[in-house]
Amino acid sequence: MKNAFYAQSGGVTAVINATACGVIETARKHSDKIGTVYAGENGIIGALTENLIDTSLESDADIAALKHTPSGCFGSCRYKMKSLEANKAEYERLIEVFKAHDIGYFFYNGGGDSADTCLKVSQLSKSMGYPIQAIHIPKTVDNDLPVTDNCPGFGSVAKYIAVSTMEASFDVASMCATSTKVFVLEVMGRHAGWIAAAGGMVNSSIPVVILFPEVDFDEKAFMAKVDSNVKEFGYCTIVVSEGTKWPDGRFLAEQGTRDDFGHAQLGGAAPVVANLIKEKFGYKYHWAVADYLQRSARHLASNSDVEHAYALGAAAVEMALEGKNSVMPAIIRTSNNPYTWEIGVGELKDIANVEKMMPEDYISDDGFSITDKCREYLAPLIEGENYPPYKNGLPDYVVLKKSKVAQKLPTFEI
Repeated sequence: MKNAFYAQSGGVTAVINATACGVIETARKHSDKIGTVYAGENGIIGALTENLIDTSLESDADIAALKHTPSGCFGSCRYKMKSLEANKAEYERLIEVFKAHDIGYFFYNGGGDSADTCLKVSQLSKSMGYPIQAIHIPKTVDNDLPVTDNCPGFGSVAKYIAVSTMEASFDVASMCATSTKVFVLEVMGRHAGWIAAAGGMVNSSIPVVILFPEVDFDEKAFMAKVDSNVKEFGYCTIVVSEGTKWPDGRFLAEQGTRDDFGHAQLGGAAPVVANLIKEKFGYKYHWAVADYLQRSARHLASNSDVEHAYALGAAAVEMALEGKNSVMPAIIRTSNNPYTWEIGVGELKDIANVEKMMPEDYISDDGFSITDKCREYLAPLIEGENYPPYKNGLPDYVVLKKSKVAQKLPTFEI
């Protein structure tokens, strides 16, 4: 009987802990086949540095409470492991840690980079003669993983952005006669416009202009659209993806610097858009960046998103027990209305480092809105409420004990 290792990776979400709950609760149901579930403190870094958390010391009640608690309960990280050729030592270190703690199951909960790491671990473990069943569990608010219909975390962000767009629009509409006429909301999405698209779910009577990463920013057409909305409705709401680009490929908000992943660092698309409008028309404006608020808003989580997140965590364990390796459980949509879905499976070789963009037929012909086909896709994902319990007026979230496992290996520098 082997132990299991679970880690959370990348930007956390309102429902990633529901996936952790699904993994741990399902593993506990199979205590005759899976020993202890160890969690990595701060994601994969916890495995490299041998900082493992013993989840068996957490009560059943606290593990169950993860289903309604946002963020990453064990800590996450933005740490991209290099290729096997560039830094084989890191992957060998993972295998050494797994050997030392009798770990035979590797559950990595994250996005595209995590899928790539998971794939490499499964390949290396085989060549090193220490088999690891590596299962990737999808998670990303960007909703850009292939194979799966949607990614846990996205539905709740989409719900938050749709609600925020609607409520802010009501606010601006009430003040536009004598005050603010333009409100700009910046949302996440460096390459894919799924989150921005959620702003189009509001009632058609609300004038919303959406800027997608998939559509080059046409300043002249955009200005004409905004001005037309202000003249017709008295105001205009704009939802801009952080990854919106000029026709030459530059991000609207590019600062000229790069982060540790080689990505261009963005300084804020919302103020850029707002100032363009101010300079052109003189309209009074306000702008906001949803930032962490959009991905941590568990109080407004989508019920379908919570259900997806838990089910995929549970399915990952079941797949491992069936002997599957180098795979990812996925959501397969079987009907739009009523919304029905089932669990499918994808091969990591088809998932790692592949981004799923918005389909062309999801974006309106003018490039500033979404089509009915996109609305049909999004509607079930923001459907239903799954409120956390409240205590003294605030959500009652759980904080785990996170007891560490005794280290057995020499220190490893990363």
